[in-house]
Amino acid sequence: MYARRRHVYFAMMGTCLLLFVLAWGVVRLWSIPVAVGMCVVAMVIPPVAAMAANRRGPEDRWWDDPSGDPKSDEWWDELDGRHRR
Repeated sequence: MYARRRHVYFAMMGTCLLLFVLAWGVVRLWSIPVAVGMCVVAMVIPPVAAMAANRRGPEDRWWDDPSGDPKSDEWWDELDGRHRR
């Protein structure tokens, strides 16, 4: 799943760069408002790409990972009904 998220991130960021380059390299010659609109859309893409790249999937078992603090892990295992030996 990490590879898929990485590919989605790079595709979105590539689209962002393409929009900026096309907006000010080509589209501005015919319509400045459309070029500005393309830049506004491109401005929204990086935060969305970061959220898509950093989200956890249902198969990511990050909540089961031990924290490294034995006392805390023992306490959480007790709360979850698991007994560690």
